Amino acid sequence: MDILRSLPGVGRIVLATLLAEASQPLAERDYHALRNLGGVAPVTKNSGKRRGNRSIVVMRNACSLRLRNALYHWARVASVYEPKSRCAYSELRKRGHSHGRALRTVADRLLAVACAMLRDGTAFDPSRRLAA
Repeated sequence: MDILRSLPGVGRIVLATLLAEASQPLAERDYHALRNLGGVAPVTKNSGKRRGNRSIVVMRNACSLRLRNALYHWARVASVYEPKSRCAYSELRKRGHSHGRALRTVADRLLAVACAMLRDGTAFDPSRRLAA
């Protein structure tokens, strides 16, 4: 729990929601299950008429709404206070992505960082991330 609390933007409500809604994927450090459950993994829709570059990518609706809301707020706060998230958010917005899609992408990156930290047993260290 201290490892997750060390992440930028994680408060007690976001932490409680993560633990309540995604305890199993967190315990298994399953990044793909977390992003599917949280709704940050995009869905690619293909039909018989569209393939490849003509695919439609949409937001995932089959997810835990509580967890998606918590991830949204986590990414929103992190994009204000953490330089790496702020830079990623502003780059996505410059490329024309919507506010929601940019925050989902930031949340996706934060989930990957959280899984790596849980796997290694290390707390968040912003100086280490900036040096890398």
